[in-house]
Amino acid sequence: MKVITGNALDDGRVIYLGVDGQWKDYIEDAHLIADEEGEAELANAQKRMTQVADLYLIEVTQDKKTAGREALREAIRSAGPTMRTDLGKQAEK
Repeated sequence: MKVITGNALDDGRVIYLGVDGQWKDYIEDAHLIADEEGEAELANAQKRMTQVADLYLIEVTQDKKTAGREALREAIRSAGPTMRTDLGKQAEK
C-alpha cells in the first residue's frame, strides 16, 4: 500500500493526500493506494500542485504505519522532531 505525501507551500508542513482529494496534516487521514495504482494517482495529484511541493509516494502498512526502506525517515516526517516530543505533530495529540 502507498500514500502520497509532500510539503505545503505556505508553511512547509508535511501533508498527505486524503480520500476526499484534500490535503491532510496526519498520515492517519491519508488515502490508501494500491501499489499498482500508485504512479497513476501520483500523476493526477501532480497536476494540481498549487498547494504542495515535492509530491511522492511512500510505502505504508494497511493501518497506515510507515514501511519500506524509508520507514524511519517517513515516521519522523509524520510525527515531528525526535529530540523534542513537545514540538511537532506528536505534541498536538
